[in-house]
Amino acid sequence: MTDVEIEKENAAIAKEYKELLKISYRMLTDEDKKLIRKAFDVAVDAHKDQRRKSGEAYIFHPIAVAKIVASEIGLDATSIAAALLHDVVEDNDNYKIDNIEQLFGETVARIVDGLTKISSLNKDMDVSMQAENFRKMLLTLNDDVRVIIIKIADRLHNMQTMESMRPDKQVKIASETIYIYAPLAHRIGLYNIKTELEDLGLKYTEPEVYNSIKDKIEDSKEGQQAYINSFSDISENSLKQEGLNYTIKGSMKSIFSMRRKMLNQNVTFEEIYDKFAIRIIYKSDAQNEKFLAWKIYSIVTDHFTPTPVRLRDWISSPKSTGYEALHITVMGRKVKC
Repeated sequence: MTDVEIEKENAAIAKEYKELLKISYRMLTDEDKKLIRKAFDVAVDAHKDQRRKSGEAYIFHPIAVAKIVASEIGLDATSIAAALLHDVVEDNDNYKIDNIEQLFGETVARIVDGLTKISSLNKDMDVSMQAENFRKMLLTLNDDVRVIIIKIADRLHNMQTMESMRPDKQVKIASETIYIYAPLAHRIGLYNIKTELEDLGLKYTEPEVYNSIKDKIEDSKEGQQAYINSFSDISENSLKQEGLNYTIKGSMKSIFSMRRKMLNQNVTFEEIYDKFAIRIIYKSDAQNEKFLAWKIYSIVTDHFTPTPVRLRDWISSPKSTGYEALHITVMGRKVKC
């Protein structure tokens, strides 16, 4: 690389680091910033001679993983530091776990050690090992769930940047992501990441199917958005009369979920009714949250016909991850939502 190219790359690295701090600045103390800066400096040194398949400096990867940990998951400075350091021991013989512990303390070292062991497990795993067994091994490998969360963030960024890999490697990693990492993300409550992992997995395992559904979603987006707006307008009039503090958000369902519906129900894309989801998010104290959930249910079903067999009550019995919601399927004038 020329001096100009090196200078430009260093500026890009510095920009990414500043964006990482910007994402987290509200919750970071001065000590937190020092910890993250030290982790960044060690990661830059450990990866200084490494490049990814795309040709970019390797350090962009741990910074990206740390940004996912900070923005998508909202973890603390310890987790951000561990994310920056997650490949240091594996990729550089000059750094051992003992060195990480001396520099950053026992907690960061334990997380990095867990991540290093998972990477080793990935490499040594027999291809015939069942995905469920591997998931169990991951979940019991370390008593700190941050190990698994950072590993999922690592996999997400790898999936987002696979264009430069060989097609066979893309399919292998994508298949592993669908069967192992997406279910893990779902199990610990990282639903947005789980959805993106599934969509990216389908993109590489079944590209023609992925692109076909993606194009159809784009083509139907305007009509679906009009329906979401109509649903919101009808519901909001009644919700406002009750003085509720709420927001309504609508979104198309994921490409992967559309594909699954097509297979499970043996239908075409056009025959799927529930192509989008609408969330009514309300504020309440603990004493009234169940009452208000069912009140909103009553308001919505005054205007739209419910499908009782699709009711899921995670307000009365929250999921093991702590997720609480009331899921209902209703029939509107033209489609389900």
